Amino acid sequence: MNSRADDCGCAVSAASAKRAVAEEPEVDEIFKALASSQRRELLRIIAASTSVDGACCAADVCACKLAEALDLAPSTISHHMGVLVSAGLVSSEKRGLWVYYRLERETLAKAANGLISL
Repeated sequence: MNSRADDCGCAVSAASAKRAVAEEPEVDEIFKALASSQRRELLRIIAASTSVDGACCAADVCACKLAEALDLAPSTISHHMGVLVSAGLVSSEKRGLWVYYRLERETLAKAANGLISL
């Protein structure tokens, strides 16, 4: 039988629980990326820069601005941004010497919807 009744009378379907977890590995990667306070701050800076004058480009933020804002080494910024890009939370584009980042709001919405649907 695929469900188990506990003493409380609840039934848990192991098959459906395993299927739901197996279908959302990208959501796990998103939450792992969001587990770092420095990465969350980088996301806040990018999100705020999309609507503030003085950003490197209309909706893009240069890695140099991120390093200045957090007073971190460029290698540290690069590491954190690599995790965020891998999780799909930001996209990147290299232009000359610098990399520019853009927030991927759809990915953030997907993560939020995943939490809401629990």
